[in-house]
Order: sequence, then structure tokens, then C-alpha cells
Amino acid sequence: MSEPREPRAPQGQAGAPQGRPDEKAALRLGTRRSKLAMAQSGLVAQAVSQVTGRPVELVEITTYGDTSREHLAQIGGTGVFVTALREALLLGEIDFAVHSLKDLPTGQPDELALAAVPLREDPRDVLVARDGLRFEELPDGARVGTGSPRRMAQLNAYARNHGMTIETVPIRGNVDTRIGYVRSGELDAVVLAAAGLGRLGRIEDVTDFLSVDTVLPAPGQGALAIECAADNADLVAALGELDDPFTRAAVTAERSLLAALEAGCSAPVGALADVLADGQIVKEMRLRGVVGTTDGTTLVQLSTTGPVPETHDQAMALGRELAAEMLAKGAAGLMGERAH
Repeated sequence: MSEPREPRAPQGQAGAPQGRPDEKAALRLGTRRSKLAMAQSGLVAQAVSQVTGRPVELVEITTYGDTSREHLAQIGGTGVFVTALREALLLGEIDFAVHSLKDLPTGQPDELALAAVPLREDPRDVLVARDGLRFEELPDGARVGTGSPRRMAQLNAYARNHGMTIETVPIRGNVDTRIGYVRSGELDAVVLAAAGLGRLGRIEDVTDFLSVDTVLPAPGQGALAIECAADNADLVAALGELDDPFTRAAVTAERSLLAALEAGCSAPVGALADVLADGQIVKEMRLRGVVGTTDGTTLVQLSTTGPVPETHDQAMALGRELAAEMLAKGAAGLMGERAH
């Protein structure tokens, strides 16, 4: 997995003397203020400090997605947590930014480089339910909270196919707020991302890990994106040390599928690319996609398998091919909450 990284290292070393006057100055890492964003940015800050030998300071930035009280599907979903961080990058107020990759719009601005996609955490969704219940143990009529049309579509479809009756309830808020709905008895369960709870040290709150066969995650879920100015070659090279080629190929394929379906992150689209290995040898990449109506009555779910992409274009092609098959099966008509 290290081969694609090796060419980048010498660039960083060769470029280091140019920046010598302030090479020990702290790098400014832009982050959202939420507890989760601060936790994942702190982890990245440690890693960047190790590869650059420079201290990293967190710069807290409030985004529209943090202050708006509307549901994500109403405010457009994609980009609401990202725009303020990108503006700070372009203005030179910060040196690099960390995003949850699933929040990034699928188009990448020319002025900014997606310098690294580190090794992905667990991409699955999880249930936090009262009384330690697993999903299939929820009582009839259970109220399950989630702000995601994607989760609603798949949870409702699973419940319908297994003779369960649930009510999906739209919610917003940070992890504490969401879990608080369960603790207070207002909801029977909430669905969250495993990676977020893991980064917060809250995995013990999970009562059920939802199989990707039950709920496909959001494209890019569990992965982080490290972004900086495209013209800062030294920093791009240094941050590139943290890149995981398999994770980057997987999330590129997933996001290509999302873009080809012309859907934003508030649309009910799930996607997951994973590598299929024979022992220690990685053989192929499988990409699965799903789109459905939020009530779960109709789902289009398909998968494709091919050689592990070795280039950005190959990963993009994998996503586009599966999207074309899904559109041919009627996927476009299912995305009533499609982003503009």
C-alpha cells in the first residue's frame, strides 16, 4: 500500500529548505467547532506534526451547517459544513483543513488540493437504542431518529421486508443531542456513524452495528479529507504522506457514483467500495450502490466488481459505470429530495 506514496516523500524533503525561515512555525489547521470535528482534527494534527516536524494549532471556524436549525435536506446538505473552511483556506487564514469526506461536494475546486485521504475508519452505521436493543429487537412502532434520507430509505425497506413496523423521525444535532433523545425516552433509537462514535471514544454506547447488507453507508463515510492550497507544493507533498491509496480509490469510486446520479449528500444514496482479497493479496474492488424512496417502498440496489483502480480516472469510471446501471433501473425517479 505504500508504493504510491514513495514518489511524494522526496519532494517534501527537497522543498523543505525553501521554507526554512518559518519551517518550525505552527501549521494552522482549520476545523469545525463540534466535538466530533475537534476530535478528528486533533488526531490529524498529531499525524501531521509527526510527518512535518512542525507543531499544529487548531483554528476553530463556525460553518453555516453548524448554526442553521434546518434539516440538512432542506439547506442543501452538500457543502454546508465545508464552505467556511474552504474560504479560510483561500484567504490564507489557515494552512490546511480537515473535513468528514462525506460532507465534501463531489466537485473539487482547482485552487484546492485534496492532499490526503487517510486510512478509513469503520464505514458502518450503528444503532444506539434503549435497553441495549438490536435493530431487529425494536418493538413495533419504534421511533428511530436520523437526519439522513439515505438511512430512512434503507431502514424502512429492511423493516418492511422483515415484518417490522418502525417510524423514522428526522433529527439534527451533535452526538450528545442525538443520543439524548434515546436517554430521555423521546426516541427508541438513533442511527449514527460508527466512525464518529469511535473518534469520540463513545463506541460503548452502540447497541447494534448495522451490517452494510442492511444499510449501505454514505459515500465516503468513515473517511477524512485533508485539504490545502493547490499551489503549496511542499505542504501538499508533506500531507500526502498520510494518504492511503486503497481508501482514496474506494471513496473516489463512491463519490463518482454519487456525482453521476447527480445527487448531493442529502439525497437517499448509499455507496461502499471495498477491496476483495485472496489471503494477503488484494484482487478486486467491489462497489455497491443503493438509492431509494425515504419510505423504503422502492430501492434500486446494485453492485459491480472489477480490478482495483490504479488511477483517479479508473476509480471515477467504476462509479460512473454503476451509476449508469442504476439509472437504467429507475434510480433517477427515486430521488425526490435531489440536490440542485
